Amino acid sequence: MGILSSMYTGYTGIQGQGEALSVFGDNIANSATTGFKTARPEFKDAVAKSMGGMGSSNATGRGSKVGNIRTVFSQGTLAQTESPTDLAITGNGFFVTDGVDGRSYTRDGAFHFDKEGKLVTGEGGKVQGFQADEDGRITSKMGDISIDRAVLDAKGTNKVDLFANLDSRVDTSIQFDAANPDKTSHFATGVTVHDTNGAPHAVTVYFNKVDGSKWEWKAMAKGEEIEGGKAGQMVLQAEGSLKFDEKGRLAEQNVKKSSFSFNKGSKPDQEINFSFGKDIKGGGDGLQLTQYGSNSEAYKTIQNGYASGTLGSLKFEDDGSLVAFYSNGETLKVAQVALAKFESPEDLLKQGGNKFKETRGSGQPTVGSPMSGGRGQVSSKALEASTTDIANEFINLMTAQRNFQANSKVISVGDDLLGEVINLKRT
Repeated sequence: MGILSSMYTGYTGIQGQGEALSVFGDNIANSATTGFKTARPEFKDAVAKSMGGMGSSNATGRGSKVGNIRTVFSQGTLAQTESPTDLAITGNGFFVTDGVDGRSYTRDGAFHFDKEGKLVTGEGGKVQGFQADEDGRITSKMGDISIDRAVLDAKGTNKVDLFANLDSRVDTSIQFDAANPDKTSHFATGVTVHDTNGAPHAVTVYFNKVDGSKWEWKAMAKGEEIEGGKAGQMVLQAEGSLKFDEKGRLAEQNVKKSSFSFNKGSKPDQEINFSFGKDIKGGGDGLQLTQYGSNSEAYKTIQNGYASGTLGSLKFEDDGSLVAFYSNGETLKVAQVALAKFESPEDLLKQGGNKFKETRGSGQPTVGSPMSGGRGQVSSKALEASTTDIANEFINLMTAQRNFQANSKVISVGDDLLGEVINLKRT
């Protein structure tokens, strides 16, 4: 009977609107949940019977049902915080975490370091990232992000880069005397290098012009700091030659010796490469060290050694790199946060605890670094707020309530009509 069918149709409407009320209520309940993404119910109609037989377009509907509850992955507002381990994603991607329940994905970046020095979620899931090597270069190896180097070991200098100009107008009659280098050189500049124990040593590089285009350089250290040296005397430790072209550019450079034997327990014969840039012979532009007709001057000197240092602070950069700052002034990249990108994030399985699981519908994740391959940017000292719009959810609640009431009215009217049918016998 059609009356009974109408009552069932009304029931499907009540059931569907009840599920919708649950979805909207969940959205409101998570309005303050970090990284939460709102959901919406998607209804489908139910066709039970074709009135005209097979192939007929004349069909009778039998109500509705919730076909899918879709998570809407829109961008949430970034809320600034004071914690350097709070991270937020702007754009596509999910943080990758490993926990007791396996691998999960989340937009909630409220992380902290645990007692083992590992970056973890509020539930203890270990945040995954790309590991750095000993020199702070990010590799492709993935693993738990952790602070393993609370102390940065000392590093002996093995390279010095010098940027300078040597005056082409100087008198070539001056002959260099190692016993009196300051008065017998055309130009001198100093640099502090570190031995293999990290101890600093002052080294002076002396330059002498020997003809129109050729110079010689000598690196000398204090005798009291050199094994076998004498206090008050400078000891030659490295030397070489330089040749310039007619435009004042460095055409060629050669090293004759580079062997530093600092005392007090450091490694003997420490080789330090004094680099004056890539010369023209080696395919460079020869402009790091020049010979122009202006006063000799050192612009910049860079060396790569340092003393040992202890960890002072940490900072995440926009590319997701975790940078450690040490007491000796050195900075070192420790790791880089990994982001996972899905072709269909709407099909991820909500697991609770702000976590998602991979499904067949979502596809497998492609994991990479932030700001690459369509992945978003990572911001430090920020959290992504919930995408719940309270005003909009209240409207959805009121709409669902009215729909619920309307469908209950269908059942009520159907019941009244059945009562009339029953009363036909009495009349």
